[in-house]
Amino acid sequence: MTAQPTVVVLTDGTHPSSTAEIERIARVRYATEDDLADALPGADVLFVWAFRSDALAAAWPAADSLRWVHTASAGVDRLLFPQLLDSPVELTNSRGVFDRPMAEYVLATVLTFAKDLHTTLRHQDQRHWQHRETERIQHRTALVVGTGPIGRAIAALLTAAGLRVSGIGRVARDDDPDFGTVHASDEIADHVGDADFVVLAAPLTEQTKNLVDARVLARCKPTARLINVGRGELLVQDDLVTALRAGHLAGAALDVFETEPLPPSSPLWDMPNVLISPHMSGDTVGWTDELVELFLHNLSDYAHGEPLRNVVDKQRGYVSGTERN
Repeated sequence: MTAQPTVVVLTDGTHPSSTAEIERIARVRYATEDDLADALPGADVLFVWAFRSDALAAAWPAADSLRWVHTASAGVDRLLFPQLLDSPVELTNSRGVFDRPMAEYVLATVLTFAKDLHTTLRHQDQRHWQHRETERIQHRTALVVGTGPIGRAIAALLTAAGLRVSGIGRVARDDDPDFGTVHASDEIADHVGDADFVVLAAPLTEQTKNLVDARVLARCKPTARLINVGRGELLVQDDLVTALRAGHLAGAALDVFETEPLPPSSPLWDMPNVLISPHMSGDTVGWTDELVELFLHNLSDYAHGEPLRNVVDKQRGYVSGTERN
């Protein structure tokens, strides 16, 4: 075992639960955004518990001994600033914790739209009785944008529910074990018109930012629904509003947004065919304990000189090998 490492835990003011084991393995310093720069000197490891924070970029000059940064999230876009990209510091994420919960959220929104449950709840609030017909999901089509672990979990669950699923990924292929057919991301406009449900689950990179814009939305079926559980910036939000108003889409379920929290002034709040949730699709009971447990496994490997798991390819913006080429 190597010398006991010093770990800084960047928090939002509240400490993660079940950290006693981390404190047994390492010397731990807790910091908020305001005092992160004071906590970093001499630290070997940074555990970014406050994963929506952008504080590390500003505090980076104080990171004189840092060798490894771990984030309590699947996405790492907030951490890909130039100084970290150009450094030898390893970056790892929390791949695996969110896959199944996010897939369940996507299936739930598909069923909500198909069975018109959102309208049923509104009618119940109004004590309004109105019989309606609903849709089947069997044999419907879904296009999942993002073929990493989260996209694959979504594909598996939607396939099990009877949908026909294809993917959008970095590289086109016809023999993918989970999607069958994967189309290249730069060809998305040529394929969204075949989908009843378009699901965004890709990491945010230079290649995926604003991937779904007015041109892509105009090619969707007017009966299609769009579901975004990836990052808000995968989608041009104003273009979505325009497409919904113009009838180019039948609805949208959004868990992530360009600005979070979603401002009260956003027209999305008042659209009856839009489902809004506050960036919670992967957050199930016990998820914080799972995040700490995953970090703990990696910390133990680090302390014993073993290779880290979930190492992010900093140039690509995700864990290499999670998207099958």
